Amino acid sequence: MLAADAAFDGQFITGVVSTGIYCLPSCRARKPKAENVLFYATPAQARVAGLRACLRCKPDGFQRGVDAGEAEFVVTLAKIVPSECANVVSLARHFQVSTSTLHELFRTCLQITPADWLTSRRIAAAGERLLTTRQSVAEIAYEVGFESLSVFGTQFRRRQGLTPQAFRQMPARQGFTLRLPQGYRADAILRDLGRDLHGLNARTQERQHLTAWRVPSGPLLVALTFEDGGVQVRPDAAFPLDVADWLSLHHMTLRVLGLTHDPARFEALVAAQPDLAPLLQRGRGLRLPLVADLFDGLIWAVLGQQVTFSFAGQMRRRLIQRCGTEVGGGLVAPPTPTAVTALGAEGLRKIGLTRTRAALLLDLAGRIVDGSLNLESLRTGLAPAALRALLDIPGIGPWTANYLLVRVLGFQDGLPVGDSALATALQQYFSLPDRPGPKQTAALMARFAPYRSLATFYFWQSLSNQGVHHESTRPLSDLPQPA
Repeated sequence: MLAADAAFDGQFITGVVSTGIYCLPSCRARKPKAENVLFYATPAQARVAGLRACLRCKPDGFQRGVDAGEAEFVVTLAKIVPSECANVVSLARHFQVSTSTLHELFRTCLQITPADWLTSRRIAAAGERLLTTRQSVAEIAYEVGFESLSVFGTQFRRRQGLTPQAFRQMPARQGFTLRLPQGYRADAILRDLGRDLHGLNARTQERQHLTAWRVPSGPLLVALTFEDGGVQVRPDAAFPLDVADWLSLHHMTLRVLGLTHDPARFEALVAAQPDLAPLLQRGRGLRLPLVADLFDGLIWAVLGQQVTFSFAGQMRRRLIQRCGTEVGGGLVAPPTPTAVTALGAEGLRKIGLTRTRAALLLDLAGRIVDGSLNLESLRTGLAPAALRALLDIPGIGPWTANYLLVRVLGFQDGLPVGDSALATALQQYFSLPDRPGPKQTAALMARFAPYRSLATFYFWQSLSNQGVHHESTRPLSDLPQPA
């Protein structure tokens, strides 16, 4: 400890009773007097003793695998004002790194490019201003950091599916019509939306999808009608929608339609590799749809443990019946975390959940209610941090955490290693004698980085075309074991 030897980091923790903090052996802060030092095996033991983590050496982060580069990235990112960064070169100056290093940092931490991050932040800021101010479109465009009104219009339409003017008119028109990108696979999205044929919160008929969602003000009925080159979105609520509701409704629509990320870079990566290019023959234009509601996505993940898709759907319908909210049209909005905690373990057992699944779902709902688990913060934060936060929860293993990163949180490079459907699809595609294990799966999928989430969905879809659903593929090792 006195030598600040990093070789001993992770082997013990230094507790300083005079200051009330605990540190890594390698901490470069001024060394305490020997009589003020107590040693602990882990940070958890130091916390039980009433000590808090050192802000300089960050021992908790080290224990969870947080390196100094990631910690510094978080601090710097929080200080960035997107409107003040003209381009990626300017952004790199803020981080004091080269542009190539910046790209690697963003790929590792956020799984997007620096340019995509800058543009998405500017577009989000512009959308909020369009609904909350009377500023002209031009004023907003320049204020959020765009140097050209035409570039702003093009980027806004590409990312939001609407012109800035149409976005502003959503409340007055009581709806909006998203323009779909060229080559969009509406057939695949409709098939995914209608995969639960008996669902209580959604119903798909021909080119229309009726669904029950929750916006900040409450539950509502939403009709998504697919037209030539677009999707008409019409909400039906028992309350007037405010700005937060319209922003939420628009974002949820982008999520379920797979419009949060452009697949062009993935397709270029695959097309450049001869043995992978055939994957695009039936899939080009395919996008990864996300679960609209983050907590509902968590419910799907828990209920799908080692059961068939139809049985998971049945359990979810029972849960929605017990504590969902009717919105009309025969549909019911999924339950809130508060409603699930009110139902309790016994109530969850009565609808057919095993003791372990009921305990896990109740624990997750309770964490969300008390604020110790914030799904929205995980979605908008760093991918490694989201993965660690999920893995810290008893009952959530690597498969579950990565599945949530892919299907719910929307990160682009998640990989649910151990997923049996993915392994089956890889075996078929590469003509392997046996289904690949976790290591071989990771090796095969490494070629799709940094777009392994969409690659995973491609392989899942190859089985869906054969009538096989991927949601029932969790490995048993992810389940919490009964006491």
